[in-house]
Amino acid sequence: MDFADPDILSHYPVSRYRLTVAQYRRMGEAGILAKDNRVELLEGQLVAMSPIRPRHALAVDALMMLLITACARRASVRVQHPVTLDDGSEPQPDVAVVRRPWQGFPNTHPGVGDIFLLVEASGSSQLTDSGAKRAIYARAGVVEYWIVNLRTDTVQVHRAPVGGTYTAITTVKPPTSLDIEALPGVTIPAADIFT
Repeated sequence: MDFADPDILSHYPVSRYRLTVAQYRRMGEAGILAKDNRVELLEGQLVAMSPIRPRHALAVDALMMLLITACARRASVRVQHPVTLDDGSEPQPDVAVVRRPWQGFPNTHPGVGDIFLLVEASGSSQLTDSGAKRAIYARAGVVEYWIVNLRTDTVQVHRAPVGGTYTAITTVKPPTSLDIEALPGVTIPAADIFT
């Protein structure tokens, strides 16, 4: 579907209907959302996900391998699978490091209390990753969020969420290492994400 101005409603005060996670899942089960529809539920709205470009895929593959090795069975590493933040948001981060097994396993996706780290590899999705997603993750209480910037080969580390914002933000550049605060001893070299 192609619209001349897909953001026209943002210019006018209109009431919006917001989906719940349960409704979103039923849409998938009923075939309303096909498997090849790249969308996620954020704040009750269906949001289109950017296409996965080759460099993005390579960075996510590198993160997966590095984190699986570094976590050494202390946590599960999930790639592009949903996490449930609340009744209106079920994003699909590029990488999630979660408790194993998480609460509700195996009948629910990991929730906020199960999440040690969420990561987004950010190229064309930079506005969403550093804007809406960062705010949603902070408001939900996700304790650590990394934005892997594929344009600058840096990682922005967000910690200490308070009232919808992260209060501790640092930028890590190779050859510095990255550590997951909630998993002491889990460290990966930043340079290995970008090679």
